[in-house]
Amino acid sequence: MADSDPPRRQRSILSLPDQVALVLQGGGALGSYQAGVYQALDGAGIEIDWVAGISIGAINAAIIAGNRPEDRVAKLREFWNSATAQLPSFSIWPDDKVREFLHEWAAGFVAMAGVPGFFRPRLWPPMLAAPGTPEALSFYDSAPLADTLDRLIDWERLNDGPVRLSVGAVDIESGNFRYFDNRRDRIDARHVMASGALPPGLPPIEIDGRWWWDGGLVSNTPLQEVVDRQKSDLLVFQVDLFPASDVLPRTILDVVAREKEIRYSSRTRLTTNRLLQRRRERQLILKVLAKLPAELKDDPDVLKLVDHAEDHALNVVHLIYRANAWEGGARDYEFSRRTMEEHWIAGETAVAATMRESALIARNILDGKTAAFDLTPKQPRSMPRVSER
Repeated sequence: MADSDPPRRQRSILSLPDQVALVLQGGGALGSYQAGVYQALDGAGIEIDWVAGISIGAINAAIIAGNRPEDRVAKLREFWNSATAQLPSFSIWPDDKVREFLHEWAAGFVAMAGVPGFFRPRLWPPMLAAPGTPEALSFYDSAPLADTLDRLIDWERLNDGPVRLSVGAVDIESGNFRYFDNRRDRIDARHVMASGALPPGLPPIEIDGRWWWDGGLVSNTPLQEVVDRQKSDLLVFQVDLFPASDVLPRTILDVVAREKEIRYSSRTRLTTNRLLQRRRERQLILKVLAKLPAELKDDPDVLKLVDHAEDHALNVVHLIYRANAWEGGARDYEFSRRTMEEHWIAGETAVAATMRESALIARNILDGKTAAFDLTPKQPRSMPRVSER
């Protein structure tokens, strides 16, 4: 199947390196922003070689890796249209107070009714279930998601196709975090569901006798997994659904929202800065090694240091979702059609803003330099105009 995919890299507006990765955070309903980002990248001719995700990012990642390039956007759209089918879009008065009320109401509706094709409330609360049963370990049943994934994903293509896929989950008993990777594992719906099994809402997922929870409990951003396994020059589009920095809270609802941002941003900027600093240190080591006298070139310790310092260019482009004024702590489980469309449009807009500075990114790629870019607008946006798709 990999041979049947047409070459697409040459039509990109960027001069791309050997490998391009898309890194997708967890964030529930905010994941439609990631879908908008992918649609815009695809429209710009940017071919993704590796997609890594956590939680909702794992679902989007699996849909991308498990479909032909020309079908991916349509399959993403099918998933998000299905997830928001119970709360269709309708005309509203363009006021933040009105929108905040509807936002909180929609989130409450999801808490009671679940999300179509994703999860549904259990008949009885877990406190009334027999200890040790799946019903005793979560408030919702995620079985509908297995059927949805099987419908939308070609698992043979996902496992044997050209796109590398990594999804993170946490072993409940050991507390160890690991990535299921289609270059090492045969991925199916269980692995994707395990990455998004956030307790106590969703139940743990069993894989080969081990039980797994949402990878976001340990790390909500798969950037380090991708960079640690880098073998050539790499361009990473990192899609963050929660900003690491924001203004001081003013209300208790602001406190809930800000706490969640800090918890799930996984200190993204600090992680990126450390990775870039480590690369600068390797470059310095190589400069020092180049000054050694010839008789030391074959010294075993020097050869080990050369191997350790081997480096490739790394460019990380941050695409960060900036919440609207009316979005509070419920933004990750508010699955209404209007909000989904707005998140999708915001993802497309973020890529458009970044591509306006594509010459800067391209120059770093061509020069073999290492850098991080955040070229998306820093201020919350006004409500974008929504059209039905």
